[in-house]
Amino acid sequence: MRTPKRIQPLVDEGLVDEVLRQLMSGKEADVFVVRCGSEVRCAKVYKEAVKRSFKKAAQYQEGRKERNSRRQRAIEKGSKFGRKQQEEVWQNAEVDALFRLARAGVRVPQPYICLDGVLLMELVTDDEGNVAPRLGEVTMPAEQAIEDHAVMMNYVKLMLCAGLIHGDLSEFNVLVDDYGPVIIDLPQAVHASGNNNAQSMLARDIDNITHYYGQFAPELLNSRYAKEIWKLYEDGELTPDKELTGLFVEEEHSADVDSVMAEIKAVLIEEQKRQERLKDTDSSDVNDYPQDYPEN
Repeated sequence: MRTPKRIQPLVDEGLVDEVLRQLMSGKEADVFVVRCGSEVRCAKVYKEAVKRSFKKAAQYQEGRKERNSRRQRAIEKGSKFGRKQQEEVWQNAEVDALFRLARAGVRVPQPYICLDGVLLMELVTDDEGNVAPRLGEVTMPAEQAIEDHAVMMNYVKLMLCAGLIHGDLSEFNVLVDDYGPVIIDLPQAVHASGNNNAQSMLARDIDNITHYYGQFAPELLNSRYAKEIWKLYEDGELTPDKELTGLFVEEEHSADVDSVMAEIKAVLIEEQKRQERLKDTDSSDVNDYPQDYPEN
């Protein structure tokens, strides 16, 4: 096919030899299958900010800090230069996340380079070379669903140990090859320690994945991995080798009604005494005030 304008710089640099076909078009990027020498890879072409339909982007980017102080100041001011820098940070976020998660033991596509808003990375395929399907296109027996769900919960745990939450995880952002699930689409990855929405995003990610696998193994719907993982994270006890159970018991603090009523009664009595003292003081002041009597 004709080389898209955005991929031409990679061709000029000798990074891409041929664009074979378009693989998909999404809310944040278009993806193409490309040939790089003897390797078949994919090129993810990020859409410009005005053309993206990713909702609440600022919510996902909360907590991200640019190491370059000049760049960070420009981004905060929202100048033209700052907006350009913000776009570069957004595009590079996926590259950074892919490298970080690969080191953490999470299965993600291998990134190669990001140039001018185009990410060149591994094309996930099956053993026959066909593009791996999305999880949402796959059906499976209950045993396989339970096994793969456990793998995904482990990946979510490893991601959080690496300081990240996917933020948009679902059956549409997971590929399945012959070796199991592969997590994709990470430009919106959330920095857990600096984002006020981190817990709710983690819970949503886990709920989405659990509900999908729960179609094939309904017992998974009773698991409580989101609360278990976040509690371990908050308590500083979440480690890569921490074994998850999917169980979680809420801490219940029953109210001591008698003690509360006793405190309220004591406060009311004290207030009543205070009012009486004020009343007595006012009466005393009136009695002590000199009186004028008429002469006989």
